[in-house]
Parts: sequence; C-alpha cells; structure tokens
Amino acid sequence: MEPKNRWSPLDLTMGSLFVAMMAVGANITSIAPFMVIGGVPITLQTFFAILAGLILGSRLGALSLFTYMLLGLAGAPIFAQFKGGFAILLSPTFGFIVSFILIAYIAGKMAEHKRSLPMYISAAILAMAINYIFGTNWMYAAYLLWFDAPEGFTYKMAWYWMVFPLPKDIVLSIFAGVMAYRLETGIVSKSAFRNQKKVA
Repeated sequence: MEPKNRWSPLDLTMGSLFVAMMAVGANITSIAPFMVIGGVPITLQTFFAILAGLILGSRLGALSLFTYMLLGLAGAPIFAQFKGGFAILLSPTFGFIVSFILIAYIAGKMAEHKRSLPMYISAAILAMAINYIFGTNWMYAAYLLWFDAPEGFTYKMAWYWMVFPLPKDIVLSIFAGVMAYRLETGIVSKSAFRNQKKVA
C-alpha cells in the first residue's frame, strides 16, 4: 500500500482493530498467571505487532502501535496483566512496548519493498529479534538504574529470562509471516483497504 497524505476511515478502522488485538494478546496471562518469567509476561503482543506491520504497512502499523501505547499510558488497562497508566513508564518491561512501534514499522517497510513469502518471514524474524534486543536491554538498564533488581541480577540473567518465551516467539513470528503473506495474496491485495484511492 503506497503512503497516503491522510488516513481514511477504513485505515483508522483497520488500525483500531490491531489496537484491540494487541490488548487481547497482552492479557493471555490473565487466564494463565504462571506464564510470567522473571517479571516478563509471556504474551502474544509480538505476534500481533508483527502482523500489524505486515498487513497494515509501515506507517499505519506503527501508528496503530503508537496509539496502543498512548491508550495504555492514559490509563486504559490494555497492557499485560491489565495494567495501564503512566507508572508503566518506569516498568522494566516498558521497552518491549516501545519496541512494538519500531518492529511494526520495520516489518511493514520490508513487506512493502517485496511482497514475497521469504521476505515476510524474514521481516517477521528480524522484527522479533529487534523486539528482544531493544526490550531486554531496556529491562537490564531499568533494573540497574531505577527499579529494584533481584539479588545477584546480571546482564546474563536478563537474557536467561528471555530464553523461556523465545521458542514461542520464533514459532509465532514465522507463523505471522506466513499468515500475513497468505492474507495478502488471498484477501488483502484485492480488498478495498489495499486499493483505496489516494487522498489529496
């Protein structure tokens, strides 16, 4: 989808849909509270953030994730474990939320460059890697600088915590790439969303 100068009602509707899906994906732990390792909830947010970029495109995908972040900071209980509010800014996991905007943009850019299955899968895997690198380093800095770190906390320990959700996110990222490509070739490329006329 080529960039437009103004968002259409259909764009905003599609973007809102992904904001809602992010909120649902964030709270899988509400029915499975044991899925929290080292203070890091195991969620489906990365999966939906990647899908947002691949399906909506770089600009609208990033805007949707930015909106998700702003709504959560404004107090809507849409972050993991139904949290919300400005206090989340000090959470060690806030870096993952910030990274969702970045990975949606990058995945979208790659898909816009070449709409092929290998590109979609590569975009999804790269986006996941950026999510882990950005989020984990933010978490490490947070524990060192402004949050109470667990006893004996080290950089290695921060990455050790991420080992638990990693297999899930690798599988789901590949699935996101395949799913987005099949949706693109089967539905989205022929839809009104992809074929809107440019708005002046």
